[in-house]
Amino acid sequence: MTRSFRLARIAAAAILAAAGAHAMAQDKPVEMRFAHWLPPTHPLAKTSFEPWAKSVEAASKGSIKIMFFPAQQLGKAPDHYDMARDGIADMTWINPGYQAGRFPMISAGELPFLMTKPGGGSAALDAWYRKYAESEMKDVRVCLSHVHIGTLHSKKPITDPSEIKGMKIRPSNGTIQAFMTQLGATNVQVSAPEARDALEKGVADAITFPWHSIITFGIDKVVKFHNDQRLYASTFNWVMNKGWYDKLSAAQKKVIDDHCNNEWAGKVGAAWGDNEDSGQQKLEAKGGHTIVKLTPEQHKAWRDAAQPLYSQWIEAAGKAGHDGKAALEALRAGLKAQGALNE
Repeated sequence: MTRSFRLARIAAAAILAAAGAHAMAQDKPVEMRFAHWLPPTHPLAKTSFEPWAKSVEAASKGSIKIMFFPAQQLGKAPDHYDMARDGIADMTWINPGYQAGRFPMISAGELPFLMTKPGGGSAALDAWYRKYAESEMKDVRVCLSHVHIGTLHSKKPITDPSEIKGMKIRPSNGTIQAFMTQLGATNVQVSAPEARDALEKGVADAITFPWHSIITFGIDKVVKFHNDQRLYASTFNWVMNKGWYDKLSAAQKKVIDDHCNNEWAGKVGAAWGDNEDSGQQKLEAKGGHTIVKLTPEQHKAWRDAAQPLYSQWIEAAGKAGHDGKAALEALRAGLKAQGALNE
């Protein structure tokens, strides 16, 4: 290759790079309306929503601007999937467990005592669910999936699953709702922002919730006992309106695609999960709160009580047209690879 030819190639590459940068700079500015139901100061907003938005804006050279609509401003918490579908918002954060039975495959992540680490659990669930997302959530474009892990918080100490009978429980999702029903409780169906009021008024006796959100939502004022176990996980998805995404330029689509991947799912799960876990120490330090320790026998009693839920999920997956047993084994394998399987 002659020197002049090499210089010509370098010049051509520079022209192409400049053209690409110019195209990005000339992309039509668009706004993403990102709706969720958390308080704007919630740890997830600070550790994940806002950093993600800043990264998108930087990568798009400012052509994608993100405006947040927190605290149910555009609609109630259970409506956020349909809000993305209908274009009320361009991106929403959903808890599919708020609509029990509508999304059977993603609910595998809700099974009690399945996972231990929110970061690795989120990465594993996100990778696993991509196989099912396009058909199960076909009305929207799924960006990423993640989890939080929580426990039981109550007005009185609870150590054995038999003590749940007769109580009024606010469950975190449809799977935990089924679990509480199986144990003889009455479920109180309210979203996270409404939970404190239900507990304060005696409508509910206990709640399944992550550790730090107990403080964030002010629920620490009304429940004083907290089980020291990784009882459950709740699944979450970031979903987009298809029409909004389709109108983006090729460069803008690439920016969004680069921020809707498994790496971001793991980062979101870890950032929020670490913050939530810090709530246990904060509650201990506040005084007036009791962390209820369980014996190995009591832990086993809880896990044994949850086993029917696994069979029920396999059956539900089968009705959705999938091999539930194989799907659950694949999820377990992914969790184990991430060091997040509760064995």
